[in-house]
Amino acid sequence: MKATTNTKVTQSAKMRYITLTGLMAAMIALMTAYICHIPTGVNGGYIHFGDSLIYLAATLLPTPYALAAAAIGGGLADLMTAPIWAPATIIIKMLITIPFTNKSAKIITPRNIIATVIAYFISGISYFFAEYIIFGAFSTALLASMSGSLIQSGGSAVCFIIFGIALDKVHIKNRLNNLL
Repeated sequence: MKATTNTKVTQSAKMRYITLTGLMAAMIALMTAYICHIPTGVNGGYIHFGDSLIYLAATLLPTPYALAAAAIGGGLADLMTAPIWAPATIIIKMLITIPFTNKSAKIITPRNIIATVIAYFISGISYFFAEYIIFGAFSTALLASMSGSLIQSGGSAVCFIIFGIALDKVHIKNRLNNLL
């Protein structure tokens, strides 16, 4: 009987993680595509603060779920606004979750603050290669990619820290752990 109970708890926790992953993916898509969405340049790029929610997902969810939320949310946003970027975005958004940790009792930790800087470099360099592949403009692609990523990643880092501090004050990680 005890094994059955543990199996049910595990399946219940998985369902809750899947549900939270879907909610995070939807919020990422909306924040990326429509809320504070600022088109830049002629290449279909835009500045957004959806990455701040990707960072939150990476600190709240186990890694496989955070990867899924980032890929689905970022990919859907690009499908709605700039479909040419969707394949690259799916991969890049998954990569930017990797430097973050969800193992701490808090969202805002020194590691997660440093992770925002690492995510900037991952994003900027990865979008540079994507832009080069899509448009073939090597010299301008690096400057455009890194400068656009700096504004986007910087703004997302600030939003992430603000959201993280607020969520840490209400002990969201403890509350989530109690639910899961």
